[in-house]
Amino acid sequence: MDIRSAHFLISSPREAQCPPPDRPEYAFIGRSNVGKSSLINMLTGRNGLAKVSGTPGKTTLINHFLVNGSGEEKGWYLVDLPGYGFAKRSKKQREQWQQMLAGYLQQRVNLQTVFVLIDSRLTPQQIDINFINQLGAWGVPFNIVFTKSDKNKQSETARHVKQFLHTLSESWETLPEHFITSAVKKTGREKVLSYIDSLNGTL
Repeated sequence: MDIRSAHFLISSPREAQCPPPDRPEYAFIGRSNVGKSSLINMLTGRNGLAKVSGTPGKTTLINHFLVNGSGEEKGWYLVDLPGYGFAKRSKKQREQWQQMLAGYLQQRVNLQTVFVLIDSRLTPQQIDINFINQLGAWGVPFNIVFTKSDKNKQSETARHVKQFLHTLSESWETLPEHFITSAVKKTGREKVLSYIDSLNGTL
């Protein structure tokens, strides 16, 4: 897929205020500081589209971007969701975010899949496993994107990916598709975009 254009549309505090569900939609979410904004910018080829911050937890709303690929008329929505697991917020704020995410993930009818971002530098983290299991309980389709593969030796990245998938297999009979990416080296860009293109083609 060649990206012709990508631009920010709106930030919404809840699902009911999101744009009309008239296009296929793909959401990106992960633990805070997983490299989500950098990945979105890499995928769209638009530096600065999603704001990269040195402070984890800056995304607090449901952020919609409209993306158009070559040969597409209406395009598709890319959604930047708030990261989970960031503790430096009040209990009330965290509860509000959880309610917002739960409402969006369970009610957004045009949501095709959620890309769950996992830091490839780390061994399996229980908070990521818990979130994925929650998606399963809600019946929300998802895939896994391992980020920051350039920060490790290739063998170490492969080991962490294998460990994570093995841990996930303990509670899942069938594992979702996964992608290994680097925003710096643009690793995985074509595979992720081709996957989105294939889902768009089934609609």
